[in-house]
Amino acid sequence: MVAIPATPELYEEDIHTAIDARTETLQALRELGPPDLVHLTKTPVKGAPKWQGIYHHVTGIDASSSASLAAYINTLTYNANDKTTKVTSGAYCCYNAFSRLDMRVQVQIPGTVESYCIDERGEKREATDELWLETYLCGVLRAFSYADDGSGDTIKKIVGVRRFNPITSTDAEHRFFEAAERLFFNGWQLGSDPEIQVPNLVSNHLTTGLLHYINTTGRYTSGINLFEKLRSKDPEISSLLARVYIAADEEVKAVQLLHEAIEDLPMDYSLLDCQAEFLNRKGRPDLAVEIAKRAVVSAPSEFGTWARLAEIYVSLERWDLALLTLNSCPMFTWQDKDAPRMPEPLRFSLPIMDESQCDEIDDRSASEPFGGAVDPGLRKLHAASFKGTFLKAYMLLTDITTKIGWDQLLKIRSQVFVMEEEYRNEKQSIHTSHSRNPSTTALRGPSPEPKSQTNGAGHKSESDSDDEDFHADEKTLHEAAEHQADKAVEEPPASKDAGTTVLGPDGTVPDPVQPSRLQNKRLCERWLDNLFMVLYEDLRVYTIWRTEAAQYRQQQIMYKKSAEEWEILGQLAERLHHFEDAVEAWQACLQIRFSPNALRGVLKMYEKTGDVRMIIGAVIRLICWQYRWYSEFSPSLIFTVRKLIEDEGAVKVRNMVQATTLPQKVRDLTHQYASLCDAFHSSGTEG
Repeated sequence: MVAIPATPELYEEDIHTAIDARTETLQALRELGPPDLVHLTKTPVKGAPKWQGIYHHVTGIDASSSASLAAYINTLTYNANDKTTKVTSGAYCCYNAFSRLDMRVQVQIPGTVESYCIDERGEKREATDELWLETYLCGVLRAFSYADDGSGDTIKKIVGVRRFNPITSTDAEHRFFEAAERLFFNGWQLGSDPEIQVPNLVSNHLTTGLLHYINTTGRYTSGINLFEKLRSKDPEISSLLARVYIAADEEVKAVQLLHEAIEDLPMDYSLLDCQAEFLNRKGRPDLAVEIAKRAVVSAPSEFGTWARLAEIYVSLERWDLALLTLNSCPMFTWQDKDAPRMPEPLRFSLPIMDESQCDEIDDRSASEPFGGAVDPGLRKLHAASFKGTFLKAYMLLTDITTKIGWDQLLKIRSQVFVMEEEYRNEKQSIHTSHSRNPSTTALRGPSPEPKSQTNGAGHKSESDSDDEDFHADEKTLHEAAEHQADKAVEEPPASKDAGTTVLGPDGTVPDPVQPSRLQNKRLCERWLDNLFMVLYEDLRVYTIWRTEAAQYRQQQIMYKKSAEEWEILGQLAERLHHFEDAVEAWQACLQIRFSPNALRGVLKMYEKTGDVRMIIGAVIRLICWQYRWYSEFSPSLIFTVRKLIEDEGAVKVRNMVQATTLPQKVRDLTHQYASLCDAFHSSGTEG
């Protein structure tokens, strides 16, 4: 039997300041809310009473009633490592994102249990059964949302969080799905991922959490049953059902469902997007492109529909249309998950349990830097900080670059977008002409105040006023070019005959209209201009690295970098789709010191090559590192173990885990993940 993770302790300078800080931040919460807060009051066993407040955060605890939260507090009253103090009271705070309330349970030890809730104004309200149901569902969704993917990135963000698996049996799953079914049509109230402009019935944190759970555990039949029942109430849910069918390898049923649903809802963008994604993945982008266009027409303000169309154009090798489509994507500001805003703790205790001790894993804080000098050029790579829509757009741009090269990308960019030098030349020729066509009129508008700017290519403009005009006239230039194109189409053929003279409104003969050379080009959005510059910097650093490495190899000299530099280079190569180079960098990092991020990257390589023994070795170490930082739950690692069992069988996987030379307590942690697959009757566990 594996013991539960140790309990971190963050000590308050003044008692109850953590709970007060949480109350003050309730108004600012916009997502699922922060992890649950557990606050304990301790006093010395002997001597005069001296109250001390300590707290930690937790996810995955059953929040269906005040009794279950009080039971968790009760498990904290005994600490084998602390015989000098005792717990006299405890408080558990759990956020209800549906009703925007903080559910609280106050426990006196020994004594009474009181439950209530606090609204955004800090006022007390009664905790009803309906509120507890909402809180329970939010707790499960938060556990998946705040879980780490094995790389340690999430763990490093918040110190002192215990992460438990909220669903460890089919009974727990049944209760989760029952709560989700009851509250499904209120899911939009929870908000959605940053890539979604407006949360709706099928795009919100509830649907994201459900799909995440189903794909992690492989419980496709349960998911299909849930969405079948919901679909009978609203046909829009067909897109979610189709995605589960596809994940369950029931593609024929998925295609039939999509066909029927799109006949009923021909402009439902989630259905169209699902169909376009499926066709593109099946190697038929020629069929997917028209469907993706319809999805864009249906939801022009959503990033996902435009990104899907750009992705399909990349598959069709229509690089110009891919860039133009990418340029049209609506970009949203990244909004991170709600995080605790606590005062600086007086001190903290981060204990280690024997089960998580492994010689290879450094016993240092998860947030501690690697140490060693890091090249400033590597530190300032902006692409490493991209998230949300900007990250997805950048990955599309790097995908195009990988396929056609940087030089060809610049060539296509100049063919579809207005370059600043072209704009300047066009503006000059228009000013010297006597023509009064709409483009000329638009460009002769009032110029704004001169202002120094940096142009899209990253160089200062020759004239500050020209540069400001370039940006100020973006909209008018685009509109004028479109007006010219429309005019050319609508003009009657007779007016172009040589023997016909067309008089202007004032009775004079106008000058011949000179069509703008830029009327078929578009203006590049500033954010996309910035991505090109960031991509250039990534490629420059990558090229220098590979050139230096080749030179050192040729001279038979060891190419040295610090562990953190190797990790950054691995991430850089991965961004640029050079996976083999990324693995080389991560392996060099791991030779210096343990890094969960680097090991997670290497694990991807092992999964691609199907090296079962190396996969198991990496998974054991990642699970151990997670457990050391109080996390017994990582959906990504559960998925890896489940797929391994499906391919190799549970008995073989258990035997290979047992055959490693690592300590038995460390191996037992991985056995615990395998036991979860047994509990859910995953494929490969039979017999």
